[in-house]
Amino acid sequence: MTAVPHNIEHRTPVNGVSLAWDSFGDPGAPPLVLIMGLGAQMVAWDDAFCTRLAQAGGHRVIRFDNRDIGHSTHLSHLGVPDIQALMLQAMAGKPLQAPYTLRDMANDCVGLLDALKIERAHIVGASMGGAIGQELAIHHPHRMHSFTSIMSTTGSPGLPPPTPEAMAVLFTPSPTTFEAYLPHYAKVWRVLRGPGAFPLDEARDAERAQLTFLRGLNPAGVARQLAAIFASGNRKPALRDVRVPTLVIHGDADPLVPVECGVDVADAISGARLLRIPRMGHALPISMWPQIIDAIAAHTAQRRDH
Repeated sequence: MTAVPHNIEHRTPVNGVSLAWDSFGDPGAPPLVLIMGLGAQMVAWDDAFCTRLAQAGGHRVIRFDNRDIGHSTHLSHLGVPDIQALMLQAMAGKPLQAPYTLRDMANDCVGLLDALKIERAHIVGASMGGAIGQELAIHHPHRMHSFTSIMSTTGSPGLPPPTPEAMAVLFTPSPTTFEAYLPHYAKVWRVLRGPGAFPLDEARDAERAQLTFLRGLNPAGVARQLAAIFASGNRKPALRDVRVPTLVIHGDADPLVPVECGVDVADAISGARLLRIPRMGHALPISMWPQIIDAIAAHTAQRRDH
């Protein structure tokens, strides 16, 4: 297998923040940008996953830390939102105020494209990253060759909620010492991966936890990202007008964003194709990488008008 170049991490000012990013593959290849989910650093897109995606699709794969996470700007001056109050307001149908919205985070991605002199890119978003990708498709479709939404939702009311176990790990604060963080990390992913055994991933949990911990945790930033999700509301009406070629990937065992949410995304976007993966939860298990990567590569191959 041919080696894929992995460029060192950079930090680039965009949209009033500094974003940390790196890339895999030929810098001159068609760009594909990966957007990660709530509280997840760019390294949650595993190096080997990025390498294989670059190889399979012939892409320059770019991943970055969203604002308020990892090595990107931590917006501490914006304070810590009251998540419980926001949830109550959301359930009551009241307008919400948050430090920023998912549209602001989509604008960060546009700013990164501008800084890298990329006119258009293939966009792949996971979970909250899929919702950010939806905001891009709604407000900046001319910057996208294609869109792949993985384990995400339209934010439409009435969709099934997370399981109690998934809600519990979502709202459990991260420990501040590595000794406590390691079992916490393992438990979170044991729940999010859903039922079944994933020995390849479980064997990597300690290494991944250490990498995440050493890059730095920002619990207040995670709260602000969560507030952005609540404040951004229902994208389904706006998605009706999206014409960006879209692939929706969702696991049928997702405990955090149930598969019905992925079906809803595919239903909302004209011409979208839905790939349901059996036994996949709210994670990208190593054993399922070939199916996920092949699907993304086939989807982007249909949009070679770069």
